Amino acid sequence: MNGAAKGAVIGGVFLAMVGGAGYGVYALVGDADGEGKGTDGETSVQAEKGSGPVSEKDAAKTAKAFLAAWAAGDERVAADLTNNAAAAQAAVGDFKTKSYVSKAVITPGTPNGTVVPFKVEAEITYEGTTKPLAYDSQLTVVRGLTSGKPLVDWQPSVIHPQLQKDEKLRAGAPTSPPVKAVDRNGEELTAEKYPSLRQVLDELRQNYGNKAGGKAGAELWIEPAAKDAPKRTLLTLVEGEPSTLKTYLDAKVQAAAEQAVAKFPEASVIAVQPSNGHILAVANNRKDGFNAAMRGTRAPGSTMKIVTAAMLMDRGLVAADKPAPCEKTVTWGREFHNLDHFDLPPGTNFATSFARSCNTAFIKQIKPVDDDSALPKEATEVFGIGLDWKTGILSTDGKVPPATGAAAAAEYIGQGQITMNPMNVASITATARTGVFRQPVLVSPELDGRKIATAERRMKSSVQQQLVGMMKLTATSGTAKTAMASVGGSDKGAKTGSAEVGGAGESPDSWFTGFSGDMAAAAMVEGGGHGGEAAGPIVAQVLNAG
Repeated sequence: MNGAAKGAVIGGVFLAMVGGAGYGVYALVGDADGEGKGTDGETSVQAEKGSGPVSEKDAAKTAKAFLAAWAAGDERVAADLTNNAAAAQAAVGDFKTKSYVSKAVITPGTPNGTVVPFKVEAEITYEGTTKPLAYDSQLTVVRGLTSGKPLVDWQPSVIHPQLQKDEKLRAGAPTSPPVKAVDRNGEELTAEKYPSLRQVLDELRQNYGNKAGGKAGAELWIEPAAKDAPKRTLLTLVEGEPSTLKTYLDAKVQAAAEQAVAKFPEASVIAVQPSNGHILAVANNRKDGFNAAMRGTRAPGSTMKIVTAAMLMDRGLVAADKPAPCEKTVTWGREFHNLDHFDLPPGTNFATSFARSCNTAFIKQIKPVDDDSALPKEATEVFGIGLDWKTGILSTDGKVPPATGAAAAAEYIGQGQITMNPMNVASITATARTGVFRQPVLVSPELDGRKIATAERRMKSSVQQQLVGMMKLTATSGTAKTAMASVGGSDKGAKTGSAEVGGAGESPDSWFTGFSGDMAAAAMVEGGGHGGEAAGPIVAQVLNAG
């Protein structure tokens, strides 16, 4: 049996059906050696008080007793076999009473040191409907800090591997009816086909299930810790009647986005339509499942130079075809330099400095600007950054706070206290593309009457034309050339970026944003290196799907 005994025949353990609910039970038989309670309230029937590392044998015995008590629905005994009795007792008790588990067979596997894998085979019964639930999980056995006895290190994931801190397993009739989300062409979007959309679809259901109509069924779900976070459905007990919810997503672009981020760990990408702000795709490939594409808060690196360049041209301090010295270093509060300390020949124009992502050419302009609020004003008044975007689901606005000295210099090149996510940066590119800020939206605001953010003013026509020209130069002969080579046509532009976060000089965050036709996209890969190396290929693949 591959090292794992069947749940009904573990040593002196057997499965019995007891009680009116028919809850599946492990009952311990002739295995009560050394049961007792320590001074800290920890109980163990597996081993005497000891010290040092827990042995594999003691780990196996502790796990067996805990799993038996859990399967029996005996939350008190199970709790006393852990190092957090209060939390464990509540979770084990809720497993039966609030998750409606009517039967449970829990089978331990072969320990790997102090880690013991196990399989749960349960049945959920709610209002006359019973459905099977099976999953694998694991626990770790540690030594009690005060009792010295081997105890299960309590984590929510012991009950179910998808449970995180302060989350709970629940079953019943959900408050939000199911929705059938479709893309802009009417194609259904499911988490099975587009795994990266799972959280987005859950949020759409939570926000619009009651507004769009439909009828709730019965489900098993994970109740999130945060009140505004969506429930995550694990099992459908009774099918509800879903309503159709139209999104602005494009299934073809979404598929490309999913495939692109899958090639890089901790990667996120988003695509928007500059002409209307519609979000065409959003994808993340992250261990934590976080929607960093729309909710991240990381320094955007040199992609911010799009905003800085617009501000400088807006004030008439630079022009694409006028000289903008790119020296090896510049001092403003502290010394700043370019990547690998490169410089460009005297007389190099601003467009070339932009295309080569020259830091010093931008920082040298701080003194002529002579206004600490200039960059934040440009970001808000023209690019709509920080205007409380209401996209249809949870999202985070960009932040460009006023700064002085070295902090201001850092912000000019997208570091310091500036925070963005790919959605913010894609929107910046979309604004540069058309000269008008159009807030990114996932679903129509008519569904819930939410107010969409609008910028105070549109970009000057001359600034917009120069900015697009510089981004095109970057895509054809600048730092984005390699990544954008695969994007067809001449109507394309881009900007690379890398941001050192927490002193990560060797592995900065990789940022890249670009446009092609009526599509703008931005990607970020945490610790991915320089912009064109990781984020660049992601954006190119998404743009090619447009």
